[in-house]
Amino acid sequence: MTHNHTRHNALRRPLPLLLGALFAGPALADKADPVGEVSTAFKLLGPNHKILVEAFDDPRIDGVACYLARPKTGGVKGGLGLAEDPSHASLSCHQIGPITLPEKLKAGEEVFDVSTSLVFKEQKVVRFYDKKRNTLVYLTYSTKLVDGSYKSAVSAVPIMPWGQ
Repeated sequence: MTHNHTRHNALRRPLPLLLGALFAGPALADKADPVGEVSTAFKLLGPNHKILVEAFDDPRIDGVACYLARPKTGGVKGGLGLAEDPSHASLSCHQIGPITLPEKLKAGEEVFDVSTSLVFKEQKVVRFYDKKRNTLVYLTYSTKLVDGSYKSAVSAVPIMPWGQ
């Protein structure tokens, strides 16, 4: 074996790791529990187009759960993780237990994100606190490296006494 051949093989070893990290990244970003899905369009090759329903808990505020419905592109590109999902989503958040607010809440703090394309596009959920109405407000929107989407959805959770 020549020195040049050894160097060539050494350069090829990290390639599968880099490709694996690139394709695993979007799956690792998703912190939601799947609730259900419906097919919206049949695709002969690859998975059908779908609407996914996922649930996640607010990571900083116990007692709040949110449900996000979002499209998932199918077909060959969707099956390979190469398609860009549409920027439509709906959001419904609810009080599911007692809520105690932390002393400091950052306005617009991100509570959830999921990749909606191979790179550079995400569906995000952020939180605000409306002190006057004692209500948590959750907003979902899509981001893209160059141009985000104005399509958004909002859900409000009035903080109520629990178990009384």
